[in-house]
Amino acid sequence: MVNVKELNPDASSQAAYGARLRSMREARGWTQDQLAERVDYSGRHISAIETGRKPPTHRFSRCLDTALGLAGTSDSFERAWGEIRNGSLLEGYPEYLGQEARAAEIRLFDVGVIPGLLQTPEYARAIEEGHVKRGTLSTEQASERVASLAERQAALVRRTPPIVIVVLDESCIRRPIGGAEVMEHQLTRLIEFADQPDTTLQLAPYSIGERRPFNRLVNVLTLPDRSVMSYVESETDGRLDREITSVLPLVRAYHQLQAEALSQAESVAVIEQLRKGTP
Repeated sequence: MVNVKELNPDASSQAAYGARLRSMREARGWTQDQLAERVDYSGRHISAIETGRKPPTHRFSRCLDTALGLAGTSDSFERAWGEIRNGSLLEGYPEYLGQEARAAEIRLFDVGVIPGLLQTPEYARAIEEGHVKRGTLSTEQASERVASLAERQAALVRRTPPIVIVVLDESCIRRPIGGAEVMEHQLTRLIEFADQPDTTLQLAPYSIGERRPFNRLVNVLTLPDRSVMSYVESETDGRLDREITSVLPLVRAYHQLQAEALSQAESVAVIEQLRKGTP
């Protein structure tokens, strides 16, 4: 007799996903292999999802919804996948993305890495491949992150685009990601970004030292109704803040940062020199 692993749907959202999948499959009288044929995956893959040994992907969830007749419903596995994905993101970040997609003005600052909105697909892929090599993401999860970033960037292509102001710590352009060719394309992307009519790009050079007010990612959004919110992120924590008493100091600090940073023309010149391989 085959031993069937007991499932605990209360253990996590991923466990609940697997338990519901098994329940719906068994209700239809399908074996794992029979379901696998309908979704174009292997029976072993179905087993791994059901027992929580492998996280579901967006593509897999959509295939399940088609096979089970759940596409577009409130009970869809695609919706459950979204809950799992958002649950793995830093607190406040999913909500921040929704606000960013409708913001009238976006101000970004980052240290050590180009902000997602300005990343090329190759640069983003290199970062996610680093997570795969360290074992913190699966290959499919990494691919989905790159695809999600493309969706985030596309959300800003509107009839009236937002004003996007970016200040990069110098470390962002000097930290090599993905090799020389990837970095060359990424630096070219920054130069193209600076040339757009609704954007501003500045570098905060190492020389400003202690006058740099931020040591981590800081984003400030101005919404169409002129309300302002901030999103601040560390390695393990993210915080979306609407309280004007705590957001305004960040806005002031951002203005001070811009005053210390290089002008856009000077910044582009530095990036162009680095792109050409000159110090």
